[in-house]
Amino acid sequence: MPLPPGPEAPPWLQLARWMTAPFAVLDECRARFGDAFTMRLWGLPRGIVIVSDPLAVKEVFGLGPDEAHAGEANVVLRPLLGEHSLLLLDGAEHLRQRKMILPAFHGERMHAYGQTMLDLTHDSIDRWPVGSRFAVHRPMQAVTLQVILRTVFGLEQGPRLAALADLLRRVLDIGSHPALLLHPLQRDLGPLSPWGRFLRLSDRAGAILRAEIRAGRERGTAGRTDVLAMMLDARDESGAPLSEDEVHDELVTLLVAGHETTATALAWALRWLLVRPELVARLREEIASAGGDPARIAKLELLDATVKEALRLQPVIPLVARVLQQRRTIGGLDLPAGSFVAPAIYLVHRRPSLYPEPERFRPERFLGWKPAAWEWLPFGGGLRKCVGAAFAVYEMKMVLAALLPRVEMRLARREVRARRRAVTITPAGGLPVIVSTRRSREAVATRAA
Repeated sequence: MPLPPGPEAPPWLQLARWMTAPFAVLDECRARFGDAFTMRLWGLPRGIVIVSDPLAVKEVFGLGPDEAHAGEANVVLRPLLGEHSLLLLDGAEHLRQRKMILPAFHGERMHAYGQTMLDLTHDSIDRWPVGSRFAVHRPMQAVTLQVILRTVFGLEQGPRLAALADLLRRVLDIGSHPALLLHPLQRDLGPLSPWGRFLRLSDRAGAILRAEIRAGRERGTAGRTDVLAMMLDARDESGAPLSEDEVHDELVTLLVAGHETTATALAWALRWLLVRPELVARLREEIASAGGDPARIAKLELLDATVKEALRLQPVIPLVARVLQQRRTIGGLDLPAGSFVAPAIYLVHRRPSLYPEPERFRPERFLGWKPAAWEWLPFGGGLRKCVGAAFAVYEMKMVLAALLPRVEMRLARREVRARRRAVTITPAGGLPVIVSTRRSREAVATRAA
């Protein structure tokens, strides 16, 4: 049965454009073909059907674990994350691990991390240069990596944390190159080749992570509140724990998915906030009313709306994909088993019927309005919604609450382009900014009081 029409360029050229300008490709295709179209990318055995009608997205997200596989669609990430990563699993094994990991990112346990997030952001701001241009994405990466190391691994400040942070930063920087997602380029040509360096650094980082896992099992987890401790304590319905390989691959997934994506989302949020000074002023007033209390910051309405609007306007990942395990009708399309179908996050978020003036940054649209799960989907949806979604939103609120009252800054470039880093889309050049004023933490706290 035929798939919906789409671009007719050769698959290698479609892949090249998708890797370099994904948002432009999606805009062009929707303008030409409508709410459903097929892209044929080199390396995929068949076309990938892109859907952007919210009702079609709802149908995709409603598919059961035996009807559609996301892990199969994410296979390109296996060399980066490991075969036991939650993003690579399907069916019963995915549900088993998801149930064991999800409690670590909800409730009081998550909120206990708020002060750590605030403190790490303040420490970072203290080192920001004043009056000279710098890329703000890098310190955002450093903050989110430190948050992961403290809250997920339970590591305290010291030589061990600094060494692991440096090693992981180097691994993630190499792994972020889009070309390394292509299987033909994943070749170990020695320690100086990109893939060879990635493998060797990954092995060193993996050895450290496994040492932490073993030490946690030996010492026990009494009194610990970090995510690793909860993963070690978790048991499935038969009473079995996660294996060392499973814990290792989930830690790597949290490092990659929970560090890079949140840093990028924060950079995009700043990109839009820095051209809305009146909004920043309103946010500062609202943040001051919370008195530095993480629990109160988390409930601030305008801050919450700002985070949601940033994730709407510039989603970090443009789409999520599933592989149909049986013939299904999606959005009125009769699709055979084996079809790749992908809700386009970017296109749903730019839909004028849902979001009037969709290209404008207007957090006010979320005040008093909660979109459906298939209308706002920066973290995917259904059974495959990101387990760290609540954690990521919470972290963004804490970072912005620490940053906005302390810093006056402006964009160093008028035009901000999007650039791919592995599967994420980041501001080109790391979002260059110039800080004109940096207030002390004490001065801001006094003003808030």
